[in-house]
Amino acid sequence: MAGRTVRLVLLVGAAALASGSQGDREPVYRDCVLRCEERNCSGGALKHFRSRQPIYMSLAGWTCQDDCKYECMWVTVGLYLQEGHKVPQFHGKWPFFRFLCFQEPASAVASFLNGLASLVMLCHYRTSVPASSPMYPTCVAFAWVSLNAWFWSTVFHTRDTDVTEKMDYFCASTVILHSVYLCCVRTVGLQRPAVASAFRALLLLMLTAHVSYLSLVRFDYGYNLAANVAIGLVNAAWWLTWCLRNRQRLPHVQKCIVVVLLLQGLSLLELLDFPPLFWVLDAHAIWHVSTIPVHVLFFSFLEDDSLYLLKESEAKFKLD
Repeated sequence: MAGRTVRLVLLVGAAALASGSQGDREPVYRDCVLRCEERNCSGGALKHFRSRQPIYMSLAGWTCQDDCKYECMWVTVGLYLQEGHKVPQFHGKWPFFRFLCFQEPASAVASFLNGLASLVMLCHYRTSVPASSPMYPTCVAFAWVSLNAWFWSTVFHTRDTDVTEKMDYFCASTVILHSVYLCCVRTVGLQRPAVASAFRALLLLMLTAHVSYLSLVRFDYGYNLAANVAIGLVNAAWWLTWCLRNRQRLPHVQKCIVVVLLLQGLSLLELLDFPPLFWVLDAHAIWHVSTIPVHVLFFSFLEDDSLYLLKESEAKFKLD
C-alpha cells in the first residue's frame, strides 16, 4: 500500500531499456570501454587497479570493467553536451555522479530513509497497539515485508547488478501482494478467516509462479510491468472502495483515503523523466523522497484502525 507499491507498478518496465540505450550504443562509448579494459583490466595493470581501489568499492563489487564503463560514460556525455545534444542514457539509466560506492546516491539515501520511516513506525505501532488487536499480526508482517523491500531498494540503487535488480523487483512485488492481503484481512478476513486463508494461499502461489517464471524462464520486463500494474490497481481500488464506504462510521479511514490519493498523484513524478539535477537528483529520487511522509500516514492509519478494532472486540466480549 505504501510508496514502494506504486513505484514498482509504474516503473518496472523502464528497465527494459537496459539492454541498449542511446549512450551505450554509441561507437565512441564502446571504443572507449574497449580501450580502457585493454589498458587497465589485465595483467599488471589489473593488479595496480586492485591495489589502489578503496576497500568500500571492492566490497560493493565494483570491478575494473565497471570503472571503465563509468569513466567512458562521462567522456560520451561530455561529447554530447559539447555538440549541443541531449544527455543520453546508458544501460537504461541516466548518468549519475558516483559518491563513494553509491551508484545512484540520492535514490539510495531516499530508499534508506523510507525504510527508516517504516522501522520507526513499526516500533511505534508495536508500542501503541497491544498484540491482542485482531489486525496486529498482519500489520506487523506487512511492516517487515516493507522493510525488506526498502533494504533491497537501497542495495539496488547502491550497486545495480542482475542479482540486486531481481531482489529489488521481487521484494517490491511481495509488498504489493501483501498490501492486497492486508486489505483482504481488514475488509473480509476478520469476519471470514477461511476466506482470508484461502486468499493468502492464492497470493503465495501467484508470487511463487511470478518469481519462478522471471528467474528460471525469462526476465520479461513487459510481463512484470503488466502483472504488477494489474495487482496494484486492484489494491488501490479495493482500499479506496472500502474507505469510502466506511468514512462516516470510521473517521480514521480518511488517512487511508489520503494515502491512496497521494500515492496516485505522487506517482506522476515518475513521468517527469529528466536528466538528474547536478547529476544526482532525478525524478525517481524525488519520488522516493516524497513517499517518506506517506509511510508515516499509512502506519498512523493502521495504528488507529487496530486500536479501534481492539476496542470493538473488547466491547463484544463484555456483551457476551
